[in-house]
Amino acid sequence: MNPFFTRFAFIIILCLGLLPSGIHAQNCSTYYPMEVGTRLEYEIYGRNGKTEGTQWQEVTSVTETPEGEKVMMNIGFSDAREKNTYESEYGFTCTGSAIRIDYQSLLSGAMLDQYEGMEMEISGTDIELPNNLVVGQDLPDARVEMTVKMSGINMKIAVDMTNRRVEKKESVTTPAGTFDCFVLYSESQSKMMMANTTISSRTWLAEGVGMVQSETYNKNGKLDGRMVLTSMRR
Repeated sequence: MNPFFTRFAFIIILCLGLLPSGIHAQNCSTYYPMEVGTRLEYEIYGRNGKTEGTQWQEVTSVTETPEGEKVMMNIGFSDAREKNTYESEYGFTCTGSAIRIDYQSLLSGAMLDQYEGMEMEISGTDIELPNNLVVGQDLPDARVEMTVKMSGINMKIAVDMTNRRVEKKESVTTPAGTFDCFVLYSESQSKMMMANTTISSRTWLAEGVGMVQSETYNKNGKLDGRMVLTSMRR
């Protein structure tokens, strides 16, 4: 899996469900944090069950816009030895009935460092998550596409999220507690030059809590990794 898609997949998983807190969350978003300082921490496990690192995210700002409340999040990652780390940022807008994640924000920060100084064109479709989820519900597809112009060559990178749906409800236990969750399924396909990568994922999303667990699977459907909520601070 190429580094671009690995980082994109990490953020996509987090974008499927995050911790809400306080009055803003109750009025605008069922699943997303809407108060500055809200912080979540996750443990990341590889296919062999061993810890590969930790991931955290924190709300840094909330502003009013004509489209709704705009929230900015910082995301940080550290490997198991705490030697390789990166930080990134993304934003989402709460419209009152749904969350809309800015596809351009998904490509910010560390994801674009490797293309710094190069000419780029970015387009896509925002990721949406309704406030009211129902088992069997289909969710809109999403897409992000980037063209990098380098040495007279146009390198295209594209990621498509498809087959998004609410599969079921079930209870799940993590170090942060036991939660009743919706289980969201999606498939992601990345294309970069001649390399194509396909993964699928499931996200356990609890109302009033957010994402408490996620799993990713390779193209053969075998477990490739897990991310588990270990702590949350409102």
